[in-house]
Amino acid sequence: MNLPPHLSVQDGHLFIGEHDTVRLAEEYGTPLYVTDEGRVRARYREYRDALSAHYKPVLVLYAAKANGNSALLRVFADEGAGADVFSPGELELALRAGMEPSHLLFNGSSKSRNDLRLAIERGIRVTLDSMDELRAIDEVAGTLGKEAFVSFRVNPALDVPTHPKIATGLASSKFGIPHERVPDAYRAALEADHVRPVGIHCHIGSQILALDPFIEAARVMVRIAGELVRMGVVLEFIDLGGGLGIPYRHDEDRAPTPREYADAVMPVFVDGMTALGIRPALWVEPGRSLVADSTVLLTRVNSTKDAHRRFVNVDAGFNQLVRPAMYGSYHEIVVANHADAPLESTCTVAGPICESGDLLAEDRPLPAVTEGDLLAILDAGAYGFSMASQYNARPRAAELLVRGPDRAPMRRAETVDDLVATQLTPPWL
Repeated sequence: MNLPPHLSVQDGHLFIGEHDTVRLAEEYGTPLYVTDEGRVRARYREYRDALSAHYKPVLVLYAAKANGNSALLRVFADEGAGADVFSPGELELALRAGMEPSHLLFNGSSKSRNDLRLAIERGIRVTLDSMDELRAIDEVAGTLGKEAFVSFRVNPALDVPTHPKIATGLASSKFGIPHERVPDAYRAALEADHVRPVGIHCHIGSQILALDPFIEAARVMVRIAGELVRMGVVLEFIDLGGGLGIPYRHDEDRAPTPREYADAVMPVFVDGMTALGIRPALWVEPGRSLVADSTVLLTRVNSTKDAHRRFVNVDAGFNQLVRPAMYGSYHEIVVANHADAPLESTCTVAGPICESGDLLAEDRPLPAVTEGDLLAILDAGAYGFSMASQYNARPRAAELLVRGPDRAPMRRAETVDDLVATQLTPPWL
Protein backbone atom coordinates (compact mmCIF):
# COMPACT_ATOMS: atom_id res chain seq x y z
CA MET A 1 0.00 0.00 0.00
CA ASN A 2 1.21 3.49 -0.83
CA LEU A 3 1.60 5.42 2.41
CA PRO A 4 1.88 9.19 2.85
CA PRO A 5 5.38 10.38 3.79
CA HIS A 6 4.80 10.62 7.54
CA LEU A 7 3.71 6.95 7.81
CA SER A 8 6.12 4.05 7.53
CA VAL A 9 6.54 0.39 8.40
CA GLN A 10 9.51 -0.46 10.60
CA ASP A 11 10.20 -3.94 11.96
CA GLY A 12 6.64 -4.94 11.18
CA HIS A 13 5.04 -2.04 13.06
CA LEU A 14 3.26 0.99 11.64
CA PHE A 15 4.99 4.26 12.57
CA ILE A 16 3.56 7.75 12.46
CA GLY A 17 6.45 10.15 12.24
CA GLU A 18 9.04 8.85 14.69
CA HIS A 19 6.50 6.99 16.82
CA ASP A 20 5.56 3.31 16.92
CA THR A 21 1.77 3.17 16.90
CA VAL A 22 1.84 -0.09 18.84
CA ARG A 23 3.65 1.57 21.73
CA LEU A 24 1.36 4.59 21.58
CA ALA A 25 -1.69 2.35 21.88
CA GLU A 26 -0.13 0.50 24.82
CA GLU A 27 0.64 3.78 26.59
CA TYR A 28 -2.53 5.75 25.89
CA GLY A 29 -5.12 3.03 25.30
CA THR A 30 -7.60 2.65 22.46
CA PRO A 31 -9.49 3.93 20.62
CA LEU A 32 -6.90 6.64 20.02
CA TYR A 33 -6.55 9.35 17.39
CA VAL A 34 -2.91 10.18 16.58
CA THR A 35 -2.02 13.25 14.50
CA ASP A 36 1.34 14.24 13.01
CA GLU A 37 1.82 18.01 13.42
CA GLY A 38 4.56 18.18 10.81
CA ARG A 39 2.25 16.74 8.17
CA VAL A 40 -0.41 19.37 8.95
CA ARG A 41 2.11 22.20 8.63
CA ALA A 42 3.50 20.77 5.39
CA ARG A 43 0.06 20.53 3.79
CA TYR A 44 -0.78 24.12 4.76
CA ARG A 45 2.47 25.39 3.25
CA GLU A 46 1.78 23.52 0.02
CA TYR A 47 -1.41 25.52 -0.42
CA ARG A 48 0.11 28.84 0.63
CA ASP A 49 3.14 28.52 -1.61
CA ALA A 50 1.27 27.16 -4.65
CA LEU A 51 -1.32 29.95 -4.62
CA SER A 52 1.12 32.72 -3.75
CA ALA A 53 3.30 31.77 -6.71
CA HIS A 54 0.46 33.04 -8.94
CA TYR A 55 -1.04 35.90 -6.97
CA LYS A 56 -0.82 38.00 -3.84
CA PRO A 57 -2.41 38.52 -1.37
CA VAL A 58 -3.62 35.01 -0.55
CA LEU A 59 -5.22 33.80 2.67
CA VAL A 60 -5.77 30.11 3.44
CA LEU A 61 -8.76 29.67 5.74
CA TYR A 62 -8.80 26.28 7.41
CA ALA A 63 -12.29 24.73 7.36
CA ALA A 64 -12.57 24.27 11.12
CA LYS A 65 -15.44 21.80 10.83
CA ALA A 66 -12.99 19.18 9.55
CA ASN A 67 -11.27 18.97 12.93
CA GLY A 68 -11.79 21.69 15.52
CA ASN A 69 -9.25 20.61 18.11
CA SER A 70 -7.74 23.71 19.73
CA ALA A 71 -4.20 22.41 19.31
CA LEU A 72 -4.66 22.12 15.55
CA LEU A 73 -6.21 25.58 15.39
CA ARG A 74 -3.11 26.87 17.20
CA VAL A 75 -0.90 25.18 14.63
CA PHE A 76 -2.77 26.91 11.82
CA ALA A 77 -2.73 30.25 13.64
CA ASP A 78 1.03 29.90 14.08
CA GLU A 79 1.34 29.34 10.33
CA GLY A 80 -0.63 32.52 9.61
CA ALA A 81 -3.82 30.81 8.47
CA GLY A 82 -7.36 31.95 9.05
CA ALA A 83 -10.47 29.83 9.47
CA ASP A 84 -13.80 29.20 7.86
CA VAL A 85 -16.13 28.88 10.87
CA PHE A 86 -19.66 27.57 10.81
CA SER A 87 -20.90 28.17 14.35
CA PRO A 88 -20.35 30.41 17.39
CA GLY A 89 -18.35 27.56 18.91
CA GLU A 90 -15.94 27.33 15.99
CA LEU A 91 -15.66 31.12 15.97
CA GLU A 92 -14.72 31.25 19.65
CA LEU A 93 -12.26 28.37 19.36
CA ALA A 94 -10.50 30.05 16.44
CA LEU A 95 -10.16 33.31 18.36
CA ARG A 96 -8.90 31.52 21.47
CA ALA A 97 -6.31 29.77 19.31
CA GLY A 98 -4.91 33.18 18.39
CA MET A 99 -6.40 33.70 14.94
CA GLU A 100 -6.98 37.28 13.87
CA PRO A 101 -10.65 38.33 13.57
CA SER A 102 -9.83 39.65 10.10
CA HIS A 103 -8.74 36.13 9.14
CA LEU A 104 -12.10 34.53 9.93
CA LEU A 105 -15.23 34.13 7.83
CA PHE A 106 -18.49 33.12 9.52
CA ASN A 107 -20.42 30.88 7.14
CA GLY A 108 -23.67 28.98 7.47
CA SER A 109 -27.11 28.65 5.94
CA SER A 110 -29.10 29.14 9.13
CA LYS A 111 -27.54 31.73 11.43
CA SER A 112 -29.57 33.11 14.33
CA ARG A 113 -29.63 36.76 15.31
CA ASN A 114 -27.47 35.87 18.29
CA ASP A 115 -24.94 34.33 15.89
CA LEU A 116 -24.93 37.51 13.80
CA ARG A 117 -24.60 39.69 16.89
CA LEU A 118 -21.56 37.71 18.06
CA ALA A 119 -19.87 38.05 14.69
CA ILE A 120 -20.48 41.80 14.52
CA GLU A 121 -19.27 42.34 18.08
CA ARG A 122 -16.09 40.37 17.39
CA GLY A 123 -15.40 42.12 14.09
CA ILE A 124 -15.84 38.96 11.99
CA ARG A 125 -16.89 39.09 8.34
CA VAL A 126 -20.10 37.19 7.66
CA THR A 127 -21.14 35.31 4.55
CA LEU A 128 -24.88 35.73 4.08
CA ASP A 129 -26.95 32.87 2.71
CA SER A 130 -30.34 34.51 2.16
CA MET A 131 -32.12 37.83 1.93
CA ASP A 132 -33.61 37.16 5.36
CA GLU A 133 -30.08 37.07 6.76
CA LEU A 134 -29.32 40.38 5.09
CA ARG A 135 -32.33 41.99 6.73
CA ALA A 136 -31.50 40.42 10.08
CA ILE A 137 -27.85 41.45 10.10
CA ASP A 138 -28.76 45.00 9.07
CA GLU A 139 -31.15 45.25 12.01
CA VAL A 140 -28.70 43.68 14.48
CA ALA A 141 -25.87 45.95 13.36
CA GLY A 142 -28.15 48.97 13.69
CA THR A 143 -29.07 47.98 17.22
CA LEU A 144 -25.37 47.69 18.08
CA GLY A 145 -24.52 50.97 16.38
CA LYS A 146 -22.01 49.15 14.15
CA GLU A 147 -21.47 48.30 10.52
CA ALA A 148 -21.52 44.67 9.39
CA PHE A 149 -19.01 43.58 6.75
CA VAL A 150 -20.51 40.87 4.59
CA SER A 151 -20.29 38.71 1.51
CA PHE A 152 -22.91 36.49 -0.08
CA ARG A 153 -22.49 32.81 -0.78
CA VAL A 154 -23.01 32.04 -4.45
CA ASN A 155 -24.70 28.83 -5.53
CA PRO A 156 -23.14 28.28 -8.97
CA ALA A 157 -25.45 25.35 -9.86
CA LEU A 158 -22.52 23.07 -10.71
CA ASP A 159 -22.71 19.29 -10.68
CA VAL A 160 -19.54 17.88 -9.13
CA PRO A 161 -18.19 14.29 -8.95
CA THR A 162 -18.59 13.56 -5.25
CA HIS A 163 -21.08 12.08 -2.76
CA PRO A 164 -24.47 13.86 -3.00
CA LYS A 165 -24.41 14.68 0.71
CA ILE A 166 -21.25 16.77 0.30
CA ALA A 167 -22.01 18.35 -3.08
CA THR A 168 -22.87 21.87 -1.90
CA GLY A 169 -22.87 23.76 -5.21
CA LEU A 170 -25.76 21.93 -6.82
CA ALA A 171 -28.78 23.96 -7.91
CA SER A 172 -30.78 21.87 -5.42
CA SER A 173 -28.40 22.50 -2.50
CA LYS A 174 -29.56 24.28 0.64
CA PHE A 175 -26.47 26.51 0.47
CA GLY A 176 -26.11 29.90 -1.14
CA ILE A 177 -28.03 32.27 -3.36
CA PRO A 178 -28.67 31.15 -6.97
CA HIS A 179 -25.97 32.75 -9.09
CA GLU A 180 -28.43 34.60 -11.29
CA ARG A 181 -29.93 36.36 -8.23
CA VAL A 182 -26.63 37.39 -6.64
CA PRO A 183 -26.48 40.88 -8.24
CA ASP A 184 -29.89 41.68 -6.76
CA ALA A 185 -28.66 40.60 -3.33
CA TYR A 186 -25.69 42.97 -3.57
CA ARG A 187 -27.92 45.85 -4.72
CA ALA A 188 -30.00 45.31 -1.60
CA ALA A 189 -26.85 45.21 0.54
CA LEU A 190 -25.63 48.49 -0.93
CA GLU A 191 -28.95 50.06 0.01
CA ALA A 192 -28.90 48.71 3.58
CA ASP A 193 -28.15 51.19 6.36
CA HIS A 194 -25.71 49.17 8.46
CA VAL A 195 -24.15 46.69 6.02
CA ARG A 196 -21.14 46.95 3.75
CA PRO A 197 -20.60 44.23 1.12
CA VAL A 198 -16.85 43.56 0.92
CA GLY A 199 -16.51 40.09 -0.58
CA ILE A 200 -18.06 37.20 -2.42
CA HIS A 201 -17.95 33.52 -1.52
CA CYS A 202 -18.46 30.12 -3.15
CA HIS A 203 -17.98 26.51 -2.08
CA ILE A 204 -18.97 23.73 -4.46
CA GLY A 205 -18.50 20.61 -2.34
CA SER A 206 -16.04 18.27 -0.70
CA GLN A 207 -13.82 15.31 -1.67
CA ILE A 208 -13.59 16.42 -5.30
CA LEU A 209 -10.85 14.64 -7.27
CA ALA A 210 -11.23 16.51 -10.58
CA LEU A 211 -10.02 20.02 -11.41
CA ASP A 212 -12.64 21.02 -13.97
CA PRO A 213 -15.34 21.85 -11.38
CA PHE A 214 -12.98 24.26 -9.61
CA ILE A 215 -12.06 25.92 -12.90
CA GLU A 216 -15.72 26.38 -13.80
CA ALA A 217 -16.52 27.75 -10.33
CA ALA A 218 -13.70 30.28 -10.71
CA ARG A 219 -15.15 31.37 -14.06
CA VAL A 220 -18.56 31.89 -12.47
CA MET A 221 -17.04 33.91 -9.66
CA VAL A 222 -15.03 36.09 -12.04
CA ARG A 223 -18.14 36.78 -14.11
CA ILE A 224 -20.18 37.74 -11.04
CA ALA A 225 -17.31 39.84 -9.66
CA GLY A 226 -17.44 41.85 -12.87
CA GLU A 227 -21.14 42.54 -12.40
CA LEU A 228 -20.57 43.60 -8.80
CA VAL A 229 -17.69 45.94 -9.66
CA ARG A 230 -19.81 47.62 -12.32
CA MET A 231 -22.55 48.29 -9.77
CA GLY A 232 -20.09 49.86 -7.33
CA VAL A 233 -19.20 47.05 -4.93
CA VAL A 234 -15.64 47.31 -3.64
CA LEU A 235 -14.44 43.73 -3.30
CA GLU A 236 -11.84 43.25 -0.57
CA PHE A 237 -11.79 39.46 -1.02
CA ILE A 238 -13.04 36.70 -3.27
CA ASP A 239 -13.38 33.32 -1.56
CA LEU A 240 -13.28 30.30 -3.88
CA GLY A 241 -14.00 27.84 -1.06
CA GLY A 242 -12.38 24.45 -0.65
CA GLY A 243 -13.25 20.90 -1.57
CA LEU A 244 -10.06 19.34 -2.92
CA GLY A 245 -10.18 15.64 -2.12
CA ILE A 246 -7.63 13.09 -0.96
CA PRO A 247 -6.84 9.56 -2.22
CA TYR A 248 -8.65 7.44 0.39
CA ARG A 249 -7.90 4.38 -1.77
CA HIS A 250 -4.15 4.80 -1.69
CA ASP A 251 -3.32 2.50 -4.59
CA GLU A 252 -6.22 3.52 -6.85
CA ASP A 253 -7.28 7.14 -6.31
CA ARG A 254 -5.44 10.11 -7.74
CA ALA A 255 -6.02 13.45 -6.06
CA PRO A 256 -4.77 16.74 -7.52
CA THR A 257 -2.08 18.43 -5.45
CA PRO A 258 -2.40 22.02 -4.22
CA ARG A 259 0.14 22.93 -6.90
CA GLU A 260 -2.00 21.34 -9.63
CA TYR A 261 -5.08 23.05 -8.22
CA ALA A 262 -3.33 26.42 -8.26
CA ASP A 263 -1.93 25.94 -11.76
CA ALA A 264 -5.42 25.13 -13.07
CA VAL A 265 -7.54 27.69 -11.21
CA MET A 266 -5.29 30.69 -10.72
CA PRO A 267 -4.88 31.67 -14.39
CA VAL A 268 -8.67 32.04 -14.61
CA PHE A 269 -8.73 34.11 -11.44
CA VAL A 270 -5.69 36.27 -12.21
CA ASP A 271 -6.77 37.00 -15.79
CA GLY A 272 -10.21 37.91 -14.53
CA MET A 273 -8.94 40.29 -11.89
CA THR A 274 -6.53 41.91 -14.36
CA ALA A 275 -9.34 42.47 -16.85
CA LEU A 276 -11.47 44.06 -14.14
CA GLY A 277 -8.61 46.22 -12.89
CA ILE A 278 -9.02 45.11 -9.27
CA ARG A 279 -6.82 43.19 -6.85
CA PRO A 280 -8.90 41.72 -4.02
CA ALA A 281 -7.41 39.16 -1.66
CA LEU A 282 -7.89 35.57 -2.73
CA TRP A 283 -9.29 33.33 -0.01
CA VAL A 284 -9.57 29.54 -0.13
CA GLU A 285 -11.04 27.15 2.45
CA PRO A 286 -9.42 23.69 2.41
CA GLY A 287 -10.21 21.36 5.29
CA ARG A 288 -10.02 17.66 4.48
CA SER A 289 -6.92 18.01 2.29
CA LEU A 290 -5.09 19.82 5.10
CA VAL A 291 -5.69 17.34 7.93
CA ALA A 292 -7.20 14.05 6.73
CA ASP A 293 -4.07 12.02 6.11
CA SER A 294 -2.27 13.51 9.13
CA THR A 295 -4.18 11.22 11.48
CA VAL A 296 -4.72 7.54 12.18
CA LEU A 297 -7.37 6.04 14.43
CA LEU A 298 -5.95 3.15 16.45
CA THR A 299 -8.43 0.50 17.55
CA ARG A 300 -7.94 -2.82 19.34
CA VAL A 301 -9.40 -6.13 18.16
CA ASN A 302 -11.79 -7.52 20.76
CA SER A 303 -12.72 -10.71 18.92
CA THR A 304 -13.10 -12.37 15.53
CA LYS A 305 -16.04 -14.39 14.27
CA ASP A 306 -16.80 -16.54 11.23
CA ALA A 307 -20.44 -16.15 10.19
CA HIS A 308 -21.72 -15.27 6.73
CA ARG A 309 -18.61 -13.08 6.74
CA ARG A 310 -15.45 -13.11 8.78
CA PHE A 311 -15.96 -10.33 11.30
CA VAL A 312 -13.16 -8.51 13.08
CA ASN A 313 -14.74 -6.77 16.07
CA VAL A 314 -12.91 -3.71 17.37
CA ASP A 315 -13.34 -1.15 20.14
CA ALA A 316 -14.02 1.81 17.79
CA GLY A 317 -17.30 2.12 15.95
CA PHE A 318 -19.29 4.82 14.22
CA ASN A 319 -19.34 6.63 17.55
CA GLN A 320 -15.66 7.37 16.88
CA LEU A 321 -15.65 7.46 13.04
CA VAL A 322 -19.06 7.86 11.44
CA ARG A 323 -17.97 8.42 7.82
CA PRO A 324 -18.21 4.75 6.69
CA ALA A 325 -21.72 4.39 8.14
CA MET A 326 -22.90 7.84 7.02
CA TYR A 327 -21.40 8.06 3.54
CA GLY A 328 -20.26 4.52 2.75
CA SER A 329 -16.76 5.98 2.90
CA TYR A 330 -13.62 3.93 2.38
CA HIS A 331 -10.64 4.11 4.75
CA GLU A 332 -7.51 2.02 4.34
CA ILE A 333 -6.79 -0.25 7.31
CA VAL A 334 -3.39 -1.50 8.44
CA VAL A 335 -2.81 -4.18 11.07
CA ALA A 336 -0.39 -1.97 12.96
CA ASN A 337 1.44 -4.74 14.83
CA HIS A 338 1.80 -6.88 11.66
CA ALA A 339 2.02 -4.11 9.09
CA ASP A 340 4.16 -6.07 6.64
CA ALA A 341 2.32 -9.40 6.92
CA PRO A 342 0.78 -10.88 3.77
CA LEU A 343 -2.95 -10.51 3.12
CA GLU A 344 -4.58 -13.82 4.00
CA SER A 345 -8.33 -13.35 4.46
CA THR A 346 -11.28 -11.14 3.60
CA CYS A 347 -12.69 -9.45 6.69
CA THR A 348 -15.40 -7.04 7.70
CA VAL A 349 -14.31 -4.71 10.50
CA ALA A 350 -17.20 -4.05 12.89
CA GLY A 351 -17.52 -1.76 15.87
CA PRO A 352 -19.16 -2.23 19.29
CA ILE A 353 -22.27 -0.14 18.59
CA CYS A 354 -25.74 -1.70 18.76
CA GLU A 355 -26.49 -1.03 15.08
CA SER A 356 -26.14 -3.37 12.12
CA GLY A 357 -24.61 -0.50 10.16
CA ASP A 358 -21.68 -0.16 12.55
CA LEU A 359 -19.15 -1.35 9.99
CA LEU A 360 -15.83 0.43 9.48
CA ALA A 361 -14.77 -1.67 6.49
CA GLU A 362 -16.54 -4.38 4.50
CA ASP A 363 -14.98 -7.37 2.78
CA ARG A 364 -11.47 -6.04 3.15
CA PRO A 365 -8.33 -8.14 2.52
CA LEU A 366 -6.27 -8.23 5.72
CA PRO A 367 -3.48 -10.32 7.23
CA ALA A 368 -4.44 -12.97 9.76
CA VAL A 369 -6.09 -11.07 12.62
CA THR A 370 -6.65 -12.30 16.16
CA GLU A 371 -7.87 -10.90 19.46
CA GLY A 372 -5.52 -8.24 20.79
CA ASP A 373 -4.18 -7.09 17.42
CA LEU A 374 -4.09 -3.37 16.70
CA LEU A 375 -5.72 -1.87 13.62
CA ALA A 376 -4.87 1.57 12.27
CA ILE A 377 -7.61 3.28 10.29
CA LEU A 378 -5.91 5.75 7.96
CA ASP A 379 -6.94 9.24 6.83
CA ALA A 380 -9.06 9.84 9.92
CA GLY A 381 -8.03 13.44 10.58
CA ALA A 382 -10.96 15.08 8.80
CA TYR A 383 -14.51 14.51 10.03
CA GLY A 384 -13.31 11.84 12.45
CA PHE A 385 -13.38 13.15 15.99
CA SER A 386 -15.31 16.25 14.89
CA MET A 387 -18.31 14.06 13.99
CA ALA A 388 -17.89 11.61 16.89
CA SER A 389 -20.70 10.99 19.36
CA GLN A 390 -21.44 9.43 22.73
CA TYR A 391 -24.01 7.03 21.32
CA ASN A 392 -24.55 3.88 23.43
CA ALA A 393 -23.06 5.93 26.29
CA ARG A 394 -19.56 5.28 24.97
CA PRO A 395 -17.04 8.00 25.85
CA ARG A 396 -15.19 9.61 22.97
CA ALA A 397 -11.54 8.78 22.29
CA ALA A 398 -8.38 10.61 23.25
CA GLU A 399 -6.44 12.60 20.66
CA LEU A 400 -2.64 12.59 20.62
CA LEU A 401 -0.34 15.01 18.79
CA VAL A 402 3.17 13.98 17.74
CA ARG A 403 5.96 16.28 16.57
CA GLY A 404 9.38 14.86 15.87
CA PRO A 405 10.35 12.86 18.96
CA ASP A 406 7.70 14.59 21.09
CA ARG A 407 4.17 13.47 21.82
CA ALA A 408 1.42 14.88 24.00
CA PRO A 409 -2.33 14.47 24.39
CA MET A 410 -4.38 17.23 22.78
CA ARG A 411 -7.58 15.78 24.20
CA ARG A 412 -7.94 13.26 27.00
CA ALA A 413 -10.26 10.31 26.66
CA GLU A 414 -13.71 10.92 28.05
CA THR A 415 -15.06 9.02 31.06
CA VAL A 416 -18.54 8.09 32.22
CA ASP A 417 -18.41 11.20 34.42
CA ASP A 418 -18.11 13.27 31.25
CA LEU A 419 -21.20 11.56 29.86
CA VAL A 420 -23.33 12.80 32.77
CA ALA A 421 -21.54 16.11 33.44
CA THR A 422 -24.27 18.21 31.79
CA GLN A 423 -27.20 16.08 32.93
CA LEU A 424 -29.49 17.27 35.71
CA THR A 425 -31.84 15.34 37.96
CA PRO A 426 -35.33 16.85 38.23
CA PRO A 427 -36.29 17.40 41.90
CA TRP A 428 -39.06 14.78 41.80
CA LEU A 429 -36.70 11.95 40.87
